[in-house]
Amino acid sequence: MMRTATTVEVSADWSGTRDFVLEAEKLGLDECWVAEAWGSDAPSVLGYLAARTDRLRLGSGIMQLGVRTPVAVAQTALTLAEMSDGRFSLGLGPSGPQVVEGLHGVPFAKPFTRMRETVEIIRSAFAGEKISFSGKAFQIPLPGESRPMRLSSLPNEDIPIYLASLSPRMLELTGEIADGWLGTSFVPEGADAYFRYLDAGLAKAGRRRSDLVVCQGAEVAFAADEDELRTMVGGRKKELAFSLGGMGSASTNFYHDAYRRQGWADVAAQVWERWQAGDRDGAAAFVTDEMVLATTLIGTEDMVRERLRVWHAKGVDTVRLYPAGDTLDARLTTLGRALDAIRQIPG
Repeated sequence: MMRTATTVEVSADWSGTRDFVLEAEKLGLDECWVAEAWGSDAPSVLGYLAARTDRLRLGSGIMQLGVRTPVAVAQTALTLAEMSDGRFSLGLGPSGPQVVEGLHGVPFAKPFTRMRETVEIIRSAFAGEKISFSGKAFQIPLPGESRPMRLSSLPNEDIPIYLASLSPRMLELTGEIADGWLGTSFVPEGADAYFRYLDAGLAKAGRRRSDLVVCQGAEVAFAADEDELRTMVGGRKKELAFSLGGMGSASTNFYHDAYRRQGWADVAAQVWERWQAGDRDGAAAFVTDEMVLATTLIGTEDMVRERLRVWHAKGVDTVRLYPAGDTLDARLTTLGRALDAIRQIPG
C-alpha cells in the first residue's frame, strides 16, 4: 500500500494549520512535510509538531540550499530527529534564483555542486565525524588557525535525506545519493521524463529503484457530478498557470521545463508568454482541462481512485495529498475520503 502524506505551510491561520495536522494524524496519515518557500521557516513548525504528535513522521519539505550552511542544516536535522524520537526526514531543495538571490541575497550559482557537497557534509556530521571538507562550493574549516570539529550531538545516520528535484541533472543526483525523491508536477503518463534520470543516477551508484522512496504530491478534490468537476477544474487553471509562467525567474523555471518534458511543450510556452506579459487570465485560458486532470487528483470518487491506482502502478511509494476545502472540516473530510481510497488499492 502507498504511504500517505501532506505538506503544510504556516500562513496567517496558524491555528488552522496546527489543528489540521493533529487531526490528520488521528485519521491515519503517515507523514507531514513542512514547506518554507518565502514564508515561515520549516524547523520552527517541525519542532512544535514533534511535541504535539505521537506517530506522524515529520519532514522538511523543503529546507532550501544556500540560506543555511550545510553544518547548520545537519544541526537542525539532528535536533529535530531527537525531539521527534526518530520521526524526522530531511528534505532539501535548490529552490530558485528568485528566492535565493532575490530574497536572501546569496548566490544561486552551481546548485548541482552545492547540493552534492551539502549532502556529503551533512552525512559526515550525522556520522559524528570531524568535519573536514574541501570542495568547489564549501571549504571547512577555512584556512587559518581553525581546526576540524565534530558536533556535540549524538550521531544519527538513520535520518533519511530526500531531495526535491525537477531538472535532469538534479534528478540524476537524487537517484545517486538520496534516500527519497520529493517530486511535483507529476504526470504518470509522462513519468519517464523523471524516471529515466533517477534510474541513471541509481545505476551509477549501483542501486535499484527500490532503494529510492518516490514521494509525489497533488491536490485532491472530489466532485459530486460533471458540473462540479468543471468548476473545480476551472478553478485550478490559474494555479497551474502560475507554476508554468510565474515560478522562478524570467529565464529559470524548473516547473515549466518539467511540464515541457512530459508532453506539454506547446501549452507551457503559451502560458509562459502570457504570464510574463502580465496577462494572468490569458495565461490560465491556455491551460486545458486535460492538463489539470492529468496533473492532479481531482474528479469523481471513481476517477480519483483510478488515478491513484495509476500513480501506484507508475512507482509512487508515497502520495502527498493537498486536500481541497474552504474550511478545516472540509479539508479533513476530503483527506479522509482520499485515505479511504488509497487503502482500497491492492499491494
